[in-house]
Amino acid sequence: MNQADRRSPAFPLALLALAIGAFGIGTTEFVVMGLLPDIAGDYDVSIPTAGWIVSGYALGVVVGAPVTAILGTRLGRKTMLLILMGLFVLGNLLAALAPTFVVLLLGRLITSLAHGSFFGIGSVVAAELVAPSKKAGAIAFMFTGLTVANIVGVPLGTYVGHAVGWRMTFGGIAVLGVIGLIGVATLVPALPRPEGARLRREVAALGNIQVLLAMAMTVLGFGGVFAAITYIAPMMTGVAGYAEGSVTWLLVLFGVGMFLGNILGGRYADRALMPMLYLTLGGLALVLALFTLTAHNKVLAAVTILLIGGLGFATVPPLQKRVLDQAHGAPTLASAINIGAFNLGNALAAWLGGVVIAAGLSYTAPNWVGALLAGSALALAFLSAALERRAGHAAATRATAPVPVTAER
Repeated sequence: MNQADRRSPAFPLALLALAIGAFGIGTTEFVVMGLLPDIAGDYDVSIPTAGWIVSGYALGVVVGAPVTAILGTRLGRKTMLLILMGLFVLGNLLAALAPTFVVLLLGRLITSLAHGSFFGIGSVVAAELVAPSKKAGAIAFMFTGLTVANIVGVPLGTYVGHAVGWRMTFGGIAVLGVIGLIGVATLVPALPRPEGARLRREVAALGNIQVLLAMAMTVLGFGGVFAAITYIAPMMTGVAGYAEGSVTWLLVLFGVGMFLGNILGGRYADRALMPMLYLTLGGLALVLALFTLTAHNKVLAAVTILLIGGLGFATVPPLQKRVLDQAHGAPTLASAINIGAFNLGNALAAWLGGVVIAAGLSYTAPNWVGALLAGSALALAFLSAALERRAGHAAATRATAPVPVTAER
């Protein structure tokens, strides 16, 4: 596809189709947290057992992202997106109709297989649809669907689940998936398969130290967000003094922060990617550390939650673009694995936050865990930039070195 085609009026609609798919995936990922008591009651299982549909989904994303990306290396990217949306619809329908808890868990696992690769392949497609100077912005536009899901989809899905039953929530999400599938089929162009695209080349890209550093920044940086947000309910009710009913709108506020951060992260990452990472990761570490103090005041706590969402999600477009840039020529697998890295960071941070609480520390202690994780990601960003500068200097030195002249005999 030539540049004129990429800038045609149809391309924003293609990005919209990807954003609709992202909205559905974001809704199905997070809505279950508000429906766990209903689900546990229907199947007569404990809340911790019902929680398997959350942890099982996260595990499915981490494992499924590279597996489905590898399987898709022989297929066109649009074809793979259609297959993934089909899996998404199937998984949610199975969840809506599940006669037993095991079948519900199976439905969640099937749905999770679509998650990582959809965002991974979708990021590659979004970047290919625009000029190089707008890649991060295009990626951010797709991820807007995920952020809006936390503002609209999750609260609405939770309300529907409480009002008419959680099965209707999953049924509605399946309908969203059908809309997303139709959008991808009709609006996303059939991009040609890249020349030389092979599984061996995709795997080889994972050996690039810059790709690995970007993935590590993803795990640690976004993990810092979930160290705090996972325990937001007991922190806000037990420390800030909010009523239990206030947690919902506080999470919506967090979603608003994610939405704004995603837009700003995409816009400024196209102008100065690494400085944007320094600013957001450093700001995130500082705000998380301050949350141990601001959590004791209702107003300051609300402002801090907004900032955590904003700074945390402002790292997503630049980190995803960093992976695409460094895995140039073979980005699909690396991009999908980086989406899994977000979920790995979430799981790791939630576990570490639970460890410090179980050790007898207060509900604000996970904020320190988050600050240390985000600070570690910032250190890796500086290391990544230093290694890149050193490699560039070495290449320039080789290019300007005089060519030895062999004397004639």
